[in-house]
Amino acid sequence: MNRNFREMLEAKWAEGKFVCVGLDPVLEKIPECVSVPPFLRSSDVSEVTAKIVGFNAAIVDATKDLVCAYKPNLAFYAAYGVSGLEALAWTMMRIRIEAPNVPVILDAKYADIGHTNEGYAKFAFDMLGADAITAHPYLGAEAMKPFLDRADKGVIVLCRTSNKGASEFQDVEINVTDQMFADLSMAQAVDNERYGMSSRVPLYQYVARLAASRRAWNVNGNCAVVVGATYPAELARVRKIVGDMPILIPGIGAQGGDLEATVKAGRDSHGRGMIINSSRDIIYASKGEDFAEAARRETQKLHTQITACLSTEA
Repeated sequence: MNRNFREMLEAKWAEGKFVCVGLDPVLEKIPECVSVPPFLRSSDVSEVTAKIVGFNAAIVDATKDLVCAYKPNLAFYAAYGVSGLEALAWTMMRIRIEAPNVPVILDAKYADIGHTNEGYAKFAFDMLGADAITAHPYLGAEAMKPFLDRADKGVIVLCRTSNKGASEFQDVEINVTDQMFADLSMAQAVDNERYGMSSRVPLYQYVARLAASRRAWNVNGNCAVVVGATYPAELARVRKIVGDMPILIPGIGAQGGDLEATVKAGRDSHGRGMIINSSRDIIYASKGEDFAEAARRETQKLHTQITACLSTEA
């Protein structure tokens, strides 16, 4: 099938699905009852690989009709070396087989010069089959070109994250000149009226502006941004800047994000536009043999809560 990240997302939003399940395996937290999945029994894989893949596959099979995306975080797989990366590859393949209409976001937070990013793009998109990646904006558009040029793939730019130290850079105010407005193909007066911005703005708001601009980074319409659920005011500001562009919103659940405030701030003009991620609260909902069923219950619960919030805001 033709896997276009934005089109796949739009289809899931049209079904009223906004939950993204983070597949972040930690061996010590995986229930002991997880066994080698049938499709791996004839393969020569390590015990670590088999356990991670068996766990992920069960979660996917239990939740695939409720989600808008899956998001494996590369770090949780790289931590187990070759076995972990093999588990990631098997997991990505399993999702494409069992949930072919669900996009997969590789949460790798890539940040390097262009030549190096070419290698990252080949790894993420060509070898693993990811539909989107997360990336740091600090090196600018030229460095991100290998990702941005993949028109069918999503490039989700870190904008205002949930970690405690985020303000050290993301909230630093910068001077936005008339030329910077012009470079984004927007008249300053129109821009200020639409976005409510002055000529001095926090860095994260300028990142959002760049990511949304068809003259800057979003030439192919494949950009999105990351904004943490623990900052609803900043999320609302970013939504005004990026219009109906997708926003990946981590921080619901274990990180303390308020869902009602998140939906109110994060929904676009069509009541969509959100990729609301939850990881630990879903995948570790139970340590027993019912872990997959428990994951489904938590996913269903979050789905129902989001639907209720959207209905309230309508």
